[in-house]
Amino acid sequence: MSSIADNLGSVTRLIQKATLQAGRKPSSVNLLAVSKTRSAEELREAVAAGQLAFGENYLQEALEKMGALEDLADIDWHFIGPIQSNKTRQIASAFSWVHSVDRLKVARRLSEQRETGLPPLNICLQVNINNEPSKSGCLTEELPNLVSEISQLPGLSLRGLMAIPDPEQTELALKASFRKLAETLEDLQQEYPEAGPLDTLSMGMSGDLELAIAEGATWVRIGTAVFGHRAPKS
Repeated sequence: MSSIADNLGSVTRLIQKATLQAGRKPSSVNLLAVSKTRSAEELREAVAAGQLAFGENYLQEALEKMGALEDLADIDWHFIGPIQSNKTRQIASAFSWVHSVDRLKVARRLSEQRETGLPPLNICLQVNINNEPSKSGCLTEELPNLVSEISQLPGLSLRGLMAIPDPEQTELALKASFRKLAETLEDLQQEYPEAGPLDTLSMGMSGDLELAIAEGATWVRIGTAVFGHRAPKS
């Protein structure tokens, strides 16, 4: 069985190859290791191999790991799961990035609850890029108002967009979904130049990272390819 360090090496090489094939700088794509359901010991192994950015979906689980790994000061914690309003205070305090903001109410709470001594909280707006009824995220037509409002909130840095396209699409349709998100971000950059960095596209997972990178991903969210398949639930 491959170790987490071996897996990280393989994923990093794949990202670098895809980035170069897309004619982009190798440093333009970041690996976010999706660590939901993974143990603190597994994360410690990944950190020892040089991985510092981790994406967590479940707040309580993440907080427990943060406590277990508090001796590792350089970990960059990203929240990537659905956000309940009653969890925003802890998310605002514990994380440096939130990829899954999909409504103004949540952004306002994160802004109000971000401690003044901390750097601005980096946020991405989650977009329901394929308009799937069962999926979280705002619609593309809602983005202009969200960007305009959120860019005025203190304590936040509006970094860009995140999406989880429908995985049942054909490869051609999936590529088009990634391109749509990239073009949407470009439109927002032009329309709202003062809104924030707007330099981030969080898209692409273990099975489609090459397509996402070809269309401009700056964060790819990789779980299985880094940590291996999860053990089946008993």
